[in-house]
Amino acid sequence: MTAIDTPSAAPVESRRPDGPFRVALRMWRTRIGIVLLLLLVSIALFGPYFAPYGEQEFVGQPNTRHVPGTLLGTDYFGQDVVSRALYGGRSILILAVTSTALALAFGIAIGLVAAYNRGRLDDVLMRTMDISLAFPQLLLALVALTTIGPEPWLIVAIVAITTTPRIARITRGAAVPVVERDFVGAAEALGESRPRILWSELLPNVSGPLLVEANLRLTYSVGLIASLGFLGFATRVNAADWGLMVNENRIALSVQPWGTVLPAIAIALLTVGTGLIADGLSRASAGIDRAKGDQ
Repeated sequence: MTAIDTPSAAPVESRRPDGPFRVALRMWRTRIGIVLLLLLVSIALFGPYFAPYGEQEFVGQPNTRHVPGTLLGTDYFGQDVVSRALYGGRSILILAVTSTALALAFGIAIGLVAAYNRGRLDDVLMRTMDISLAFPQLLLALVALTTIGPEPWLIVAIVAITTTPRIARITRGAAVPVVERDFVGAAEALGESRPRILWSELLPNVSGPLLVEANLRLTYSVGLIASLGFLGFATRVNAADWGLMVNENRIALSVQPWGTVLPAIAIALLTVGTGLIADGLSRASAGIDRAKGDQ
C-alpha cells in the first residue's frame, strides 16, 4: 500500500502592518503636502544662490511693477521683489524648525515622565503645563521681544517654551494607556532602568500621535514667527523676511501687489504643506483611509 502524498498547505506569509507614515504616504494629501514642503524648503535653503540681485541691493524706482532686469518689479525700497523672496524664507524656516525641535524634546520628555510616574509628580508637571498654556503665545512673545529685542535666540526660546506644554499634554495622553500594558510590566520585572523604559518601551508606541503633533506644531511655529516678522520683529534691520515683507509692502498693495502677495503665497504654501502632512498622518494613525490609503 503506497502512501498518498497530500499537498501541504502553502505557508502563510506574515506581513507586518504598515506604520502610520507608510499609510499616510499612500494618501494624495500627504504627497501633495510633501511636494509643497520640499519646494518651499528648497527655495528657503538654496534660493539665495539663484537670486538675480543681492538681499538689500537697490535696483530701481520703489513700488514699480515693470523695472528692466526684474521679473516682478521692486518693493517699497527699490529692491528686487523676487530676490527678496528668495532670501526671505531661510530665517523663518531655521527659526521654526529649531524652536519646534526644542519643544518636541522637552515636551516629549515631560509627557513621558508624567505618564510613567503617576501621582504627585504627574500633577505638578501637568499643572505647570496648564499654567503655561494660560499665556497667549503671541502676547508673551511680544512682551519678551519688546523688552529684550528681536534676537534670534529669544524668538526660538519663546516659541519653544510656549509650544512645549501642548506637546507634553499630547504625549502624556497617548502614553498613559501604554504604561498599563503588559510589556511595560515585563520590562520593569526584568530590571530595566526608567530611562530605558521611557525611550525604548513608551516612546515607540506613541510615535504616531507625536508625528502628527510635530507637524502641527511646525505649522503653528511658522505662522507665529511670520506674524512676529509682520509686526516688525525681524532679526535684522531691513532683513529679507517673508512676514516683514508683507508688512513693509502692504501700503502699496494697489500699486505694486507682488511685494506683498509673493511672500504671503510662500507662507501660505508652507503652512498648507505641513498641514496636509499632519492631516495625512492623523488619518493614518486613526485608521481612516487605511483600507483605501491610495485615495
